[in-house]
Amino acid sequence: MRIYELGEGTPELAVVGGIHGDEPCGPLAIEQLLAEEPAVERPVKFIIANEEALKAGQRYLDADLNRVFPGDAEAEAHERRLAHDIAREIQGCTTLALHSTQSTSKPMGVIRSVDEVARAIYPRLPVDVLIETDAHTAGRLIEYPHTIEVECGLQGTDEAAKNGYDLIRAFLAATGALAVPDADSRFDTPDPEEVHVFRLQQPIPKPDGNSYEVFVTNFEPVSEGTAFAAVDGETLYAETDFYPVLFSPNGYEDIFGYVAERVGYVS
Repeated sequence: MRIYELGEGTPELAVVGGIHGDEPCGPLAIEQLLAEEPAVERPVKFIIANEEALKAGQRYLDADLNRVFPGDAEAEAHERRLAHDIAREIQGCTTLALHSTQSTSKPMGVIRSVDEVARAIYPRLPVDVLIETDAHTAGRLIEYPHTIEVECGLQGTDEAAKNGYDLIRAFLAATGALAVPDADSRFDTPDPEEVHVFRLQQPIPKPDGNSYEVFVTNFEPVSEGTAFAAVDGETLYAETDFYPVLFSPNGYEDIFGYVAERVGYVS
């Protein structure tokens, strides 16, 4: 774990990247911002989390870091020890965690449940969709108070790293740490009713097979009876109306993604 600090005093904000070693967008975005040596108006801590997994180019070495919080300082598993250290570092901070996905190229937010922090920050980030994970947060960093998560884009792409940089700057601007020129339209405060909220429900299992296809678009409604995926050429049909979220052919080992309901706006 690498830690950098900007500003004077005890950090009140934290940005975490590299929780998963196959998602380099967060570390790249952090390094780009730090190279600019921006002047900040509130102290900020930047954490590049799972250095060993990043070097290996693997999601994790011993355990999925974003499933083992709060961790254990005495654990044998590298990620369980690391989770304990990260949890200690972000204590007392409003925190942004950067991730990437295989389901969509557009940045999107992820939160345990919409709260005051979500309402204050997400409308000022370049996202128009927020996923409320509700019960699907066991062991994840977003279980901690004042912690939000963003998916920067498609895993391993330059565009995801670019989006990550914009998301960090927007987060720092939204929390009063970074002054943004009025002319920079990327950071205009949007209407809170432009950030749509989708609440995860149950996952859709992925049957055993060798090849997978997905025929639906994330966040677009799927009607009962619609072909939504195929396994080894065999088509699967929706048993009820739903919104697909985090859907991709190979993003998860055992599920296609999640059934979700659209619950309104972040406001």
